[in-house]
Amino acid sequence: MKKQSELYELLNEKNTLNEIQNYIKEVIKIRGFSEQKVQDKMLLLLEETGELAKAIRKTIPEASVDYERIENYTDIEEEVADVFIVLVSICNRLNINLYDAIIKKEEKNIKRQWKLNAGENNEQ
Repeated sequence: MKKQSELYELLNEKNTLNEIQNYIKEVIKIRGFSEQKVQDKMLLLLEETGELAKAIRKTIPEASVDYERIENYTDIEEEVADVFIVLVSICNRLNINLYDAIIKKEEKNIKRQWKLNAGENNEQ
């Protein structure tokens, strides 16, 4: 089994979604979370989503934020990555190929009429 650092060295901006999904699968094994139950991963996803919401909220001037603890808030980019990693680990646990799932869903979505610009053709 490769080390996390060896797997990390293979990451670059040209990696496909399938390659990234496989990377996450391998590092989750190394970290000892590959047998974690889906419901536990789902709770973790909710937790990470909450952290993302908090990170976004701190950027909104009119939001009520505890500015005495703001240094404890993490960056939006980091939280987006956490949400994505947990989501992909759920896909891996359920044997869902994320790329295929996105393609199938978008095949349905492109046929839908979206209410954003009601009455306009949404085909772009």
